[in-house]
Amino acid sequence: MSEDPRLFEVFLDVQRGLPRQGPGCDESTRRALALCRGLPECPAVLDIGCGPGMQTLVLAEALNGLVTAIDIFPEYLDQLNERANAAGLSSCIEIVAGDMTALPFPPQSFDLIWSEGAAYVMGFAEAFTAWKALLKPAGCIAVSELVWLDSDPPSEAANFFGDEYPAMTDVETNLKTICTCGYEVLGHFTLSDAAWWRHYYTPLEAKLPALVDKYAGDEEALAVIETTRREIEMRRRFGQSYGYAFFVARRAG
Repeated sequence: MSEDPRLFEVFLDVQRGLPRQGPGCDESTRRALALCRGLPECPAVLDIGCGPGMQTLVLAEALNGLVTAIDIFPEYLDQLNERANAAGLSSCIEIVAGDMTALPFPPQSFDLIWSEGAAYVMGFAEAFTAWKALLKPAGCIAVSELVWLDSDPPSEAANFFGDEYPAMTDVETNLKTICTCGYEVLGHFTLSDAAWWRHYYTPLEAKLPALVDKYAGDEEALAVIETTRREIEMRRRFGQSYGYAFFVARRAG
């Protein structure tokens, strides 16, 4: 993700209008939610980095409580608002524009913190550490994160993610991190390959030819689009070597 404002806008253009902003599906959201033991009857939920909110709707439908959904990009929140209204769930969802690194909530405000594919923005350990204070005692947290599944991944994949996400590690390392941050692990699982394609890579890949035409002659913008194309190709060729894992834990203290 470029720090150049113009190229960052190109990145947003690539991602714009997608059903999701990363791998995931309703089935994996429900499976992770089933691991969240001990929630009260009407839990207070915080969905951090909610994006356009597919998972937010699942949480709101499944839980008899209020889901607060926060993201830094207003257009994603507008998309979520439209979806919530269409699904008749707007009364169950509070939409907040804000930065995950400076969340505007008092300590111990939530029974459940949720974040699908967004914790990497802060760093996995940093997110678990910072967000712990917002959980009530014995509150739960569910986070999905990109992980290596192969201890010796192909060099091409290792080099690509070494550039794109150098902090990427494996499941066992993340489980140890969660415990070190003061949580009890309740469960974890790897997302299916379909969770990468159905609502993310398939619609994303379909956008790329039009974007290449739109930015024809702009080599820097085309490089952003090419990185996206390469990312999709990595998944096709080396998907057995890495994946998204859901980690579910409970605040231990």
